[in-house]
Amino acid sequence: MTLFIDPPAWPAHGTLFSHLVSDGSLQELRLFARAAGVPDRALDLDHYDVPAERYDDLVAAGAVPVDGGNLARRLAGSGLRVSGAERNRAKRAALLTGWDTLWADPIAARGAGEDLVDRWREPHRVYHTTFHLAAALDAFDVVAGESGVAERELWRARLALWFHDAVHDGVAQQDEERSAELVGELLGPLSGAGVTSEDIDETARLVMVTADHDPAPDDVVGGLVSDADLAVLGGSPVVYTRYTHQVRAEYCDVPDPLFRAGRSEVLRTLLSGGPLFRTAAGTTRWQTAAESNLRTELTLLTP
Repeated sequence: MTLFIDPPAWPAHGTLFSHLVSDGSLQELRLFARAAGVPDRALDLDHYDVPAERYDDLVAAGAVPVDGGNLARRLAGSGLRVSGAERNRAKRAALLTGWDTLWADPIAARGAGEDLVDRWREPHRVYHTTFHLAAALDAFDVVAGESGVAERELWRARLALWFHDAVHDGVAQQDEERSAELVGELLGPLSGAGVTSEDIDETARLVMVTADHDPAPDDVVGGLVSDADLAVLGGSPVVYTRYTHQVRAEYCDVPDPLFRAGRSEVLRTLLSGGPLFRTAAGTTRWQTAAESNLRTELTLLTP
């Protein structure tokens, strides 16, 4: 694994910025950046934006200087690159536009949406970011389109996806519980915008479905939410591998043996728990690929 940096050439905030990338490991990129004093907030999905004043320090610390074109090719070949289209869907403005479409009175609900997006943009996140939120919402549209579920139920399910990782401190179950509690905190004041107590209770319940991804057989809406959250597992090998790098980088401080053990247990649980996807559309699109991806990763994690 090698780190690369291009010359400061990108103007912003009164200075010029370089890009710092890895040719194969987001975890090593993040550890290098932290050791060099580059803040987590400088990570932009697949690269760090670093000001010109840090360029010489980072080269001295081991980043290999290359021109911009070379760096772009290195990133493209790394398997870590996030495409422009993916990046655009995950931007704050794009997500807030989508949030507004959920409401008859977007102005009344805008504050809650801004709060949620800001949570998804917290600097300690690498996978559970606006990138995951946008992807989950896109996946939901895929499975919901064939579900025949009433529009009010679909609305609650979309809200649940907005909330499902809004609290993410890396503590299983507790994060989901706190995210579910946040539903009442942010939607409770929106009764004037049409939110009922039933909406809050059901949205919070659907958030908790993402804790174990095991909705009851007759929980059609829970199946939609669970499938949307797990859709990344059924991505192409390239997309799935990038996802594993993002997860590893998010927990970059966890020693490798502990991470391998914990991650392996997660994979075994997913593989042994019955069908990963609970909707017909999700099963058709993602089940076979997901099983293959999980088994491949488990093999790579096993000494």
